[in-house]
Amino acid sequence: MVSQQVPDIHPSSDPTIYQEYVTKFATLPTDWSGWLQRAREVSDILAVDAAAREKANQSPRAEVALLKHSGLTKILGPKKYGGGEQPWSVAYKAIRIVAHGDGSIGMLLGYHLLWSTTANVVGSQEQAHRFAKLITENNYFLGGAVNPRDSDLVITTTDSHITFNGAKHFNTGGVVSDLTVLEGAIDGRPEEHIFAIVPTQQEGISFAYNWDNVGLRLTESGSVKIENVSAPWEDALGWDVSTKKPDSNVLGIQFGSLFLPTIQLVFVNFYLGIAQGALDFAAKYTKSNTRSWPYGGDNKESSTDEFYILSTYGNFFAHLRAAETLVDRAGEEADKVYAKYSGENRAGLTARERGEFAEWVASAKVVATDTGLRVTSGIFELTGSRSTHSKVGLDRFWRDIRIHSLHDPLAYKNRELGRYLLLDEIPEPTWYT
Repeated sequence: MVSQQVPDIHPSSDPTIYQEYVTKFATLPTDWSGWLQRAREVSDILAVDAAAREKANQSPRAEVALLKHSGLTKILGPKKYGGGEQPWSVAYKAIRIVAHGDGSIGMLLGYHLLWSTTANVVGSQEQAHRFAKLITENNYFLGGAVNPRDSDLVITTTDSHITFNGAKHFNTGGVVSDLTVLEGAIDGRPEEHIFAIVPTQQEGISFAYNWDNVGLRLTESGSVKIENVSAPWEDALGWDVSTKKPDSNVLGIQFGSLFLPTIQLVFVNFYLGIAQGALDFAAKYTKSNTRSWPYGGDNKESSTDEFYILSTYGNFFAHLRAAETLVDRAGEEADKVYAKYSGENRAGLTARERGEFAEWVASAKVVATDTGLRVTSGIFELTGSRSTHSKVGLDRFWRDIRIHSLHDPLAYKNRELGRYLLLDEIPEPTWYT
């Protein structure tokens, strides 16, 4: 299914640098603890030169190869196809752990896992099994051109195919992906949307290679142009081939809308992982490099004896622990919903259940964002002026959270939670809720 027609002419990191892990990671973990240990191993590998790789700003083909070697790309895949068959709560923690070492690669892993389960949420049971088999057995990496702030891709149809045309300003991970998730509206019928998964390497998908933002620099989140990219009707997720209408057997509108809080919780986990990585990085720097202040009238021999340093680190640590507890609880809520309503039971999910899950996610996002920004900006006060040198790379943590937390305004999550608390209103499903 995946062709290699379009050569990569953009500067990329070299996948062979991680070739040794093909053998080292040849055996997949068998339980949740093993998968999280594998994530820690990957995070540690990435952390060694994260700052230098971010400066180089090359397409992360090597880093994606490492994710594939590790098997983390298959953590949600069915065991019968060679996957880990772990619940979302474990996948979320794996995303968080990888982001601890490198925020960009944690984000790429998170988006891939979301896109790789697209057919499970919005497709038929046949499509869900078919794409799970395709993605897991081939260990494909997925990107997506589904930025809802832009105009929809326009879909034209024939008896056998659907064809996408248009452009998106943002397309995370597409440059380094094997498959791309497309979403658009049928020409003249803007209320009728279709998702499809297509090979990335084809002439109709053109990347601008223009992602040069201040943070998450290795995510290849730049723009993409889609020209006459076709898929057979059989791959139109959730649509009936014979009637060319939404499949009446794909039940559960509320279940399909789980796609949005699921990806919002992906965001939350790599925010939290980045903030935890920042605190650990700063603590090591403080212990090895930060000098005590000699003009305060209460001079200490070591920076780690300074009251304000101990107090502030303790405060950051406490708030991150609290955030982690809330985020894990939201992950448990995800597991409950998916375990109860996946497969043939998806029609049973109510708007209230979906909304209450979304509000757990909204709560986690507010706390993780607020805490993450506070920690990643505040650590400079604990590490000293020398820590601002570009070779240290301490600024990347703040830049990574700052740029992605602008994805959708946090104020609307606060308002949403206020309406839930005061008016007992659950949120209407939107592209961001």
